[in-house]
Amino acid sequence: MSERQDAILDLIRSQSRVEVDDLAAQFDVTTQTIRRDLTEICDRGLATRTHGGARALVSAASFAYEDRRAQNTRVKAAIGQAAAGLIDDHASVILNIGTTTEQVAAALTAHQGLTVISNNINIVHILREARLASMIIAGGTVRQSDGAIVGAEAVEFIGNYKADVAVIGTSSMDEDGAILDFDDREVAVARAILKNARMKILVVDQSKFGRSAPHRICDVADLDVVITDQTPPDNFISAAKAAGTRLIILDA
Repeated sequence: MSERQDAILDLIRSQSRVEVDDLAAQFDVTTQTIRRDLTEICDRGLATRTHGGARALVSAASFAYEDRRAQNTRVKAAIGQAAAGLIDDHASVILNIGTTTEQVAAALTAHQGLTVISNNINIVHILREARLASMIIAGGTVRQSDGAIVGAEAVEFIGNYKADVAVIGTSSMDEDGAILDFDDREVAVARAILKNARMKILVVDQSKFGRSAPHRICDVADLDVVITDQTPPDNFISAAKAAGTRLIILDA
């Protein structure tokens, strides 16, 4: 998002509600510009449009996830663009839950004819105006805090597909190349996504290194591409090189 959009989002969070006319005057831009800003903010699931403005999300349970969405937004958007650049029009793509995979979805709106499969209900909103061949959402239990569909039903559902590309995010990265997460139900879905795709991409920003999580999704050797924003630790780079996993390091 732009600096102005970041500032608008801060106002939405602090004031709970904003109006287009007020924002146009405050930022000295046209109302059309503000409407476009609000559309992008709301398309990313960070706020809700109202007649003449926007309001903060009302679900207290979602705030932690919304806070993560608001962190490193420019970096995540750049990672999303890089991942989208590896995906062809008319491909089939599986995306898991995550604020960075949602940025990949946002970048894919320019593609044509994609078949998108996901366990992330937020992606439905992000891609609602994209020129897709189809959008397929996994069945199962919805985790209300972030909109992830998790559990055995989701794992079984994803097993019915074989996608061209899987794009996953994660909560934790170990220097030895382990890709980790906190919820074993989410991990089971991520494993199923990787198992049922030909090309496997991990999108991750550097904040995930140094975090500790108990459940292993996979190792860097199980991935084809890792896209991140800064040079990973030496041990991680060595593990990736030994496995032939491509590292894309952005100057984001």
